[in-house]
Amino acid sequence: MQSFDLDKTDVSKLKNALNSDDEQLKVILSEYHASEIAILFESINKEDQERIINLLPVEIASEVISEMHEESHPEELLLQLHPDKRTEIVEELDYDDATDIISQLEEHEQKEILEDLSEDDASNIRNLLSYDEKTAGGLMNTEFIRVNLNLTKKDAIDEIIRQSEEIEEFYTIFVIDDDNVFQGIVSLKDIIKAKGNVHITELVKAEVAWVTPDTDQEEVARLISQYNITSIPVVDNDMKLLGRVTFDDVIDVLEDENTEDILKISGVSEDEELSGNWVEAVKSRLPWLILNLGTAFLASAVVRHFGSTIEKIAVLSAYMTIIAGMGGNAATQALAVTVRRISLYDLTDNQAYRTVLKEFTVGLINGAVTGLIVFMFAIFFDSNPLLGVVIFLAMTGNLLIAGVTGAGIPLILKRVGIDPAIASSIIITTFTDVFGFLLLLGLASKLLL
Repeated sequence: MQSFDLDKTDVSKLKNALNSDDEQLKVILSEYHASEIAILFESINKEDQERIINLLPVEIASEVISEMHEESHPEELLLQLHPDKRTEIVEELDYDDATDIISQLEEHEQKEILEDLSEDDASNIRNLLSYDEKTAGGLMNTEFIRVNLNLTKKDAIDEIIRQSEEIEEFYTIFVIDDDNVFQGIVSLKDIIKAKGNVHITELVKAEVAWVTPDTDQEEVARLISQYNITSIPVVDNDMKLLGRVTFDDVIDVLEDENTEDILKISGVSEDEELSGNWVEAVKSRLPWLILNLGTAFLASAVVRHFGSTIEKIAVLSAYMTIIAGMGGNAATQALAVTVRRISLYDLTDNQAYRTVLKEFTVGLINGAVTGLIVFMFAIFFDSNPLLGVVIFLAMTGNLLIAGVTGAGIPLILKRVGIDPAIASSIIITTFTDVFGFLLLLGLASKLLL
């Protein structure tokens, strides 16, 4: 299937169909994939969404709701449906998808939905709701294919066929013993190719990655990526099999984590929805701007301290913005690379040291090159070689500091248990501004006066 891009034609076509009768609307909807309808839902109100969901077959309706972005609030749509329709949809959803949606509701609303489900479905969802949503337990699906390691090839295939009737799709077959203790995995291909008298114990691959319910979702994503597997088993402390996390859930995790890191580095709270209104944006961003304002006064204090130097050499004010701006940009580059490296790998002390050393070297070289350019500029326009030397030294020093702080600060914050993305940008901006002004004005007061 080709990728789908929401455009005005599709929106207009759907909205026009909403003005027609139900039969015509059904015809229009049949032209779209469930994921496409979920995207189109972002442009229509809840009443029209409810009408469409009620017209769709349960299988498609459940897929549409599961594909809706969190910021479109599928839980609100689910809640406003008739209880019978809502129950059908929830029971059609995978347990992990149902849990993700229901977890966004108030406790009494969750209870209302769960009371209408079958005992088995309600029990599974309640169990998943007990886990933190950003852990393997919160991501896992308790529906999976498992076979006993003592089964023969024929019995294993019969068991897989039986279990697959209740599972929409599966990628890996998990192997357990009589006590449901996880023993490893086996591929369907290996079972099919094996001789008829072979037992599963002869085919099982025991050395595989696994996680516990409290494993952080980023670590789950890293393991699935590192070992290039389609799903990873979730086990308890006794190695009993609880569920699985599949690669499609990990894709969503990576997208959410990347978005979260980008917002944090920019000084925006992760609580701010990308489609939120201006009130939410102000509440999210203003505290960080106020904090940043406080740190900006430190840089201002340095400028005030060298006020007499600036009065005597007014041209310094023109170069102050260049030094501070270049330092800030260089620090942001080092910060972005380091935060991304931290999110992908659990850095050892040696790797952390090499990361800082690399950014030190990069900062030194970039500072020297850009400093030389500004040095030539000062000679050509200001006819002052000594001023050029001051600017060269200040630029080189500030970009060196930018590289070290951009890499070092997030590593230090990570070590002490503070999220490096959310706090680093404000700290490094303060460093580059303060030291940039201090180097430029301090050197100028010593060498030019």
